[in-house]
Amino acid sequence: MLEDHKILVIDDDQDILLAAKLLLKRHFAAVDICNRPEQLPKLMAAGQYDAILLDMNFSPGESSSKEGLYWLQQVLEMDPDAVVVMITAHSAVELAVETMKYGATDFIAKPWQNEKVLATLSAAIKLRHSRREASMLRQSNEALIEVNQPHSEMIGESTHMQQVKRVIERAAPTDANVLILGENGTGKELVARDLHQQSHRRDKAFVAVDLGAVSENLFESELFGHAKGAFTGADKARVGRLLAANGGTLFLDEIGNIPLHLQAKLLTVLEQRQVTPLGSNKSQALDIRLVAATNVDREQLSDERLFRQDLLYRLNTVEIKLPALRERAGDIALIAQHYLHMHKRKYHKAELEFSATALREISRYEWPGNVRALRHAVERAVILSDGPFVESTDMQIPTSATFSETNPETDFMLGAASSNDHQDLDLEKAERELVSTALHRHNFNISQAAKALGITRASLYRRMEKYDL
Repeated sequence: MLEDHKILVIDDDQDILLAAKLLLKRHFAAVDICNRPEQLPKLMAAGQYDAILLDMNFSPGESSSKEGLYWLQQVLEMDPDAVVVMITAHSAVELAVETMKYGATDFIAKPWQNEKVLATLSAAIKLRHSRREASMLRQSNEALIEVNQPHSEMIGESTHMQQVKRVIERAAPTDANVLILGENGTGKELVARDLHQQSHRRDKAFVAVDLGAVSENLFESELFGHAKGAFTGADKARVGRLLAANGGTLFLDEIGNIPLHLQAKLLTVLEQRQVTPLGSNKSQALDIRLVAATNVDREQLSDERLFRQDLLYRLNTVEIKLPALRERAGDIALIAQHYLHMHKRKYHKAELEFSATALREISRYEWPGNVRALRHAVERAVILSDGPFVESTDMQIPTSATFSETNPETDFMLGAASSNDHQDLDLEKAERELVSTALHRHNFNISQAAKALGITRASLYRRMEKYDL
């Protein structure tokens, strides 16, 4: 018997259906029969078939094959990768051949020869599998185009960073799951990519998913994928990020922010090493190297009211703690120089360098947003600089007044309203200042900054991109 192969036979003749079932059930795992083609949508919604045998005529006295052609088109609309073998009388072979122009895979003539039926179905099943593999590959490639980013080197010679690099070198060649802890902007995705590049999976996919940007409603669809028609708006099947990473590395950023009920679903997939797309009843094997990251501190992760401890054990076979930039101040000038050289090439300012004062101020500043904030500040300085040197003023490092004990959001609004003569009514500038102030006040913690501003995380991300923050 050919395991896991499921066949559907549609014919209005009960004798044909019985004969087909008696023959096919000895060779295939499951055989469904039906004498009413209008049941096709319901049958196909309930599960996928490896091959469908479809009669060409159903109404008494009908011989035009219009009904068969109609239902063939319905099947292919519901499942473009379906393989359909037409059943026809010897007198209508020419019509059966014609249906192949509309998507039929092959045909068999009644009365049939058993060997011919089996050979035709075996070929059809192989075609079905080839189509599915090609479809999966296309969708995987589409997913990878969305998520793959070029790999950048990790910069730093401090003791902290040397320790991090040693752990990466030891863990990378294994398939051990890794949990990366650290504040926003410390380079957690860089570590994940470095783990991938030094692993035996380096030639396979690296798929990064920012769970903080995935809404609860779309969590399962985004990670597990979905079948066509799985929910309203699912007009085509989609490969989830887990299957897109199959054979490679899956990086789940902001793992600490997903709610408990979704943590349970993720744990089930990781334990079973298989994933079932939404709207499908067929599981697919999963082979991934999992790297997760969070800015949530270790104490919060250890609170079972906030994070499942069984999932935590699954994630942190190896744990890497990334230091904040203020904890490796000796690396700041080195990182700033790296981004200066990168951006002055980008903006065609080859002669630009840091002044001694600017470099000193950069190294003294604590950078609440860590490397990410430093990178943005350097790029902005390169754009704004109009001389041979990047000066402290170009870097726009906030003064101590920016971090007063009073609420900066309130201070800004009061300051704007304090004088009608000097009031700045540039709405975009005001919004940019508010967003920048909130980000700095909350150390670039996206969730806290968004809450302080009264907007969603997605809205904050859009404004950060809009204002280059």
